[in-house]
Amino acid sequence: MRVGLISDTHDNLSAVDLAVKVFNEQDVSAVLHAGDWCAPFTMVRLSRVNCKVYGVFGNVDGEREFMKVKAREIGVELLGDFGELDLNGFKVALIHGKNESIVEALARSGMYSFVVRGHTHKAKVRKIGNCMIINPGEACGYLTGRRTIAILDLEAMDVKIIELA
Repeated sequence: MRVGLISDTHDNLSAVDLAVKVFNEQDVSAVLHAGDWCAPFTMVRLSRVNCKVYGVFGNVDGEREFMKVKAREIGVELLGDFGELDLNGFKVALIHGKNESIVEALARSGMYSFVVRGHTHKAKVRKIGNCMIINPGEACGYLTGRRTIAILDLEAMDVKIIELA
């Protein structure tokens, strides 16, 4: 099972369109968005992917109540500020990650195989104990100049960071 990971889209629709294309080409089974969508129309655009989309809020997401309404309309599962998912028997924590202490506590808790987070805009994969913390970086490319997403392969227990063209 492959899972698409994306964060910090910040309303960059061309980047979201490229991410949808890559996720569909990679035949991912689910997409996890780690927050900072910014506006509901970004979620609508990401929902064009050929699988279920799960997401959490980030620190700059406005119109949260309307985002919840829109998510229900388009079939996106918006989990609030924090989400827990079971993907093929692997427990995943999904959080924007504004507070590093919370991200590390989730990883150290022993409850999760993966913590998927965003916020820093830097693509990074690291392990704490048996937990892999994955930040797919910023899809928008506004701060680093790199528009990145990630593919998590649950069978291989491998993460591939992909730079969007």
